[in-house]
Amino acid sequence: MTTRNYYEILGIPNDAEDKDIKKAYKRLAMKYHPDRNKGNKHSEDRFKEIKEAYEILSDPQKRSTYDQYGHSAFDQIKMNGGFNNDFSSGSTSDFGDIFGDVFGDIFGGNKRSYRSRGSDLQYEISLSLEESVFGVLKEIRIPKLVMCRSCNGNGSKFGTHLITCASCNGLGQIQTRQGFFTVQQTCSSCLGKGRIVQDICNKCNGNGEVKRYKVLSVKIPSGVCNGSRIRLSGEGESGKNGGSNGDLYVRINVKKHEIFWREKNDLYCEIPIDFVTASLGGEVDVPTIKGGVVSLRIPPETQTGRMFRIKGNGICSSYHMGDLICKVLIETPVCLNESQKKLLGKFKEITEKKIGCRQNNPISNNFLERLKVFLKRNSRR
Repeated sequence: MTTRNYYEILGIPNDAEDKDIKKAYKRLAMKYHPDRNKGNKHSEDRFKEIKEAYEILSDPQKRSTYDQYGHSAFDQIKMNGGFNNDFSSGSTSDFGDIFGDVFGDIFGGNKRSYRSRGSDLQYEISLSLEESVFGVLKEIRIPKLVMCRSCNGNGSKFGTHLITCASCNGLGQIQTRQGFFTVQQTCSSCLGKGRIVQDICNKCNGNGEVKRYKVLSVKIPSGVCNGSRIRLSGEGESGKNGGSNGDLYVRINVKKHEIFWREKNDLYCEIPIDFVTASLGGEVDVPTIKGGVVSLRIPPETQTGRMFRIKGNGICSSYHMGDLICKVLIETPVCLNESQKKLLGKFKEITEKKIGCRQNNPISNNFLERLKVFLKRNSRR
């Protein structure tokens, strides 16, 4: 057996991922398979070294050992009968078992085919806050791999037939004697299928699957939150050899709203008011997620940042109705004319005087008292 670098044999870099190893093996094995190159000794030798390289690099433990010690780690194994023998504890797969998952969609067809579930898919959908609050029906268009109808998933060109494997006579298994024992192994030519592809399907290139787009209607329930996932059973990729389909998970992304933000089932918003309303009190209109407005009473002497709760105007989720919470922001007037400035100056002059024991600016005066204590304490250091 050759001692060429296994990565070089498969034509892949040393840091190749598992899917790239499998893809490279599949391409080369199809090209050099003995049943497609009858009597070609060079193709037979190439196929053997391709199989050997794949068996090592497709097994994480064997690959790690090979990366550390090279071919010397497997010399004893070759002397004891080649790579069909066990390499290490827990590794009992022969070539047919290892290649089965790669060639299952090419040479498959008989009762020995293993069923495998299709892969799950994920699709991200963006919603407005209103759509997430009240629910909506959305249509999505997703790409997915489905069984090739031209070859019915067996990878064979339309109008051609799978031929019986000459190596095992269609049994999928080969018996060999090792000393006193008779060992039954999966046929490495047909990979346990009993039949092989003569001409590759030109619709799916022998993969048995083709890419298709499917339009689905997704019902978004009311109250769904950002990051939630909705599961559509059986809408993932098709299973292999009669296996069940995977599932489709629709992930919800709620876009930022221009007025509201959400915390659990409550909605929040900021309401600006002028300083006269904040001082004397009054009423302001507050928008709701339903599109209308409600009246909010502002009591006299309201300070900026105060929170007001409007019951039942939040989000209904899990039988619990949230509230709308409004944060008041007092707006400082701008672009004042001379008359307004004079009035404010007069107002300031009046408010700076104490009226009995009551002060018009309790927060400012409280801060000044604390500031005096702070400065006095630090002056003693």
